[in-house]
Amino acid sequence: MKRTDYISWDEYFMGIAMLSAQRSKDNSTQVGACIVNKENKIVAVGYNGMPTGCIDDEMPWEREADSQLDTKYPFVCHAELNAILNSNIGNLNGCTLYVTLFPCNECAKAIIQCGIKRVVYYSNKYADTDSVKASGILFSKCGVEYEQYSPSGKELVLSL
Repeated sequence: MKRTDYISWDEYFMGIAMLSAQRSKDNSTQVGACIVNKENKIVAVGYNGMPTGCIDDEMPWEREADSQLDTKYPFVCHAELNAILNSNIGNLNGCTLYVTLFPCNECAKAIIQCGIKRVVYYSNKYADTDSVKASGILFSKCGVEYEQYSPSGKELVLSL
């Protein structure tokens, strides 16, 4: 008899996004993303970090400074954009994005442009910002479904 207490696809893919977030070197916010095609195959993962080729130790990681150039914001690539750019297929049309933090408006535009049709997010801690409000408007106007991840309450346990 097969077991019946296995995790759902949403739990599996959000778990991958959460694991990816652990690669981030950001000292305040770690975000991970996982893109999945219609056949439930992972086609890309990403996390927030500096662009390829930047030496992390030479870049600013601060949230606030006298100059914006002394903060991480003009330099860090968001997890969603990294996942899109890391895709191992040419076409993301109809894919689902699992992400640990609701996308900003800039990532929302990239999500829409590449054809992703569903976004499942874990947290929306910046829901009151204009950037996140704009993302919701863009998603709604462009036919991208979005929903907050809802864990089943199952404990993830590996049986060997």
